[in-house]
Amino acid sequence: MPKITDSITTPDGTCAVRLFTPEGPGPWPGVVMYCDAGGVRDTFDQMAAKLAGFGYAVLLPDVYYRSGDWAPFDMATVFGDKDERNRLFSMIGSITPDKMAADAGAFFDYLAARPEVSGDRFGVCGYCMGGRTSLVVAGRLPDRVAAAASFHGGGLVSDGTDSPHLLADRMTARIYVGGAENDASFTADDAERLDKALTAAGVSHTIEWYSAGHGFAVPDNAPYDAAAAERHWEAITEVFGSALPR
Repeated sequence: MPKITDSITTPDGTCAVRLFTPEGPGPWPGVVMYCDAGGVRDTFDQMAAKLAGFGYAVLLPDVYYRSGDWAPFDMATVFGDKDERNRLFSMIGSITPDKMAADAGAFFDYLAARPEVSGDRFGVCGYCMGGRTSLVVAGRLPDRVAAAASFHGGGLVSDGTDSPHLLADRMTARIYVGGAENDASFTADDAERLDKALTAAGVSHTIEWYSAGHGFAVPDNAPYDAAAAERHWEAITEVFGSALPR
């Protein structure tokens, strides 16, 4: 897939991005893909390119750009290394909902200005912490998000005032949530609370469970599950295909 390496000016600095498109002249519906806690790396280049192959212009931003020239994480060892684990969680915690929303506004402006991209409403998808970001962005920028998909996302429901499920009454996007079984970051109780919030708000949504562990859709994660990952591609293309203007 064609790939453009670029940067976007945000309220907090300069974010490195990659834009993946299908072959051909376009334009195509725009999508922002949010990485998991490990950050942008080769496996997400491959995933963004694969999504682009289904007919989308896919923006992959370095969500950790505020951390400067950060060293990549090794997903095979990061959680067993105390120092690396602490660095990872520090970087995760540095991205607040306000920052997610501000960045997303800049990302959408960029997509809207690209000749490869059609329409002025976009899709967002995310994995792990990126799944939470997708729902936050759908609630904070409802006029710009037509579809949002979260896969093995954590923190979608909490008792905090910034819990994504509390944004349900602002969402206008179609919402898809694919949860991992036995995942402490998104439990059956969380799914019930999220479903009730989305239903009460009249949001078109689907919440499904995958018979796989947290991280099932990302190839370099230890719990990666090929069958669950293939199912996730089917789900994401169905959601985006039905909700994004062409």
